[in-house]
Amino acid sequence: MTTREHVESIFSWMVETRRHLHRHPEISFHEFETADYISAKLTELGIEHKRVATTGIVAHVGTGSPCVALRADIDALPMEEETGLEYASTRAGVMHACGHDMHTTMLLAAARLLKEQEHSLSGTVKLLFQPGEEKSPGGASMMIAEGALQNPTPSMVFGQHVYPDAPVGELGFVAGPMMAAADELYWTITGFGAHAAQPHQGRDPIMAASGLIHHLQTLITKRRNPLDAGVITVTSIHGGTATNIIPDVVEMKGTLRSFDQQWREQAWSFIEEQSKAYCALHGCVAEVTIVKGYPPLVNDENAVAFARNVAAKYSMTAADFEPKMWAEDFAFYTQVAPSCFWTLGARPAELDHMPGLHNPRFAPDEEAMITGATMMVRVALEALQNA
Repeated sequence: MTTREHVESIFSWMVETRRHLHRHPEISFHEFETADYISAKLTELGIEHKRVATTGIVAHVGTGSPCVALRADIDALPMEEETGLEYASTRAGVMHACGHDMHTTMLLAAARLLKEQEHSLSGTVKLLFQPGEEKSPGGASMMIAEGALQNPTPSMVFGQHVYPDAPVGELGFVAGPMMAAADELYWTITGFGAHAAQPHQGRDPIMAASGLIHHLQTLITKRRNPLDAGVITVTSIHGGTATNIIPDVVEMKGTLRSFDQQWREQAWSFIEEQSKAYCALHGCVAEVTIVKGYPPLVNDENAVAFARNVAAKYSMTAADFEPKMWAEDFAFYTQVAPSCFWTLGARPAELDHMPGLHNPRFAPDEEAMITGATMMVRVALEALQNA
């Protein structure tokens, strides 16, 4: 029986597992029941494992070197589900709207198949069930800090993400930069409140904030090499209570996305310096907080070539993936080991378009899990055999 046929034979088990996870989502770093469920499944399979980063799990199939690692994230998002599915979330305000329930299920399926042939493995497959992908500082950084990639150390790390813009089962690959570094931006602009009919008696933080939003775009248009990707977006602005009051304070939030670390650091300085200088022109004071988030996800060229060859060898459909300015904490693994992160098409065959990631109506096709689990098993086996 081929690996795909083997995965197909346990597909009903996968669906049951995925739907349980989907019904019982938990937000980042609070995945206690999810971790207990994964642990119980691994125990049933006879796979040794341990907790790390509180709600993360590291498991091993096989022994010794070489070692290859497979990763899945397990957290959900703080949003209300609107799919109307019979197995929709039972928890108000929490939903698996990014497909992590499917990621977890595919890794569990890979674990099951690998355990069944453990006696023939020529090394160790490390299974990383990772918490907190959706929230900085990212569960990946915590897993690594607590030794998840040690004893043994993997020669390569592989991961995947369901992708609603591609048809079910299509794998998407890109070597080099795939997803951006992401930083959170927070401003507090303090002026001096006054009557709206007497603006000369105050210092208007709304005027300062509105002009600053436009001014910050010069970071992209004039302070960045046009050949390098970069985005700065203000996503929230709050201030004022009535039509006849100039408020004392305006608060803003936004995000910075980049691929180049040098420009990223320059952008941090520009945002802080220019925010303070621009608001001072309006007689206001700007305080800027930059929460430095995930680094860019940069796939190793050799790891990508290897994974693509595995996909081709086993007749899986592969396509080129266009890099996105999204962020993904798998990036931390790429900094410490040759890594490949690919996308897994999850759009139902009958649809030309479907609600995307982080949408309350996101409903990926479960058939995609067959290809995803098959790929994880085969890439692990081939990596051990060719080490």
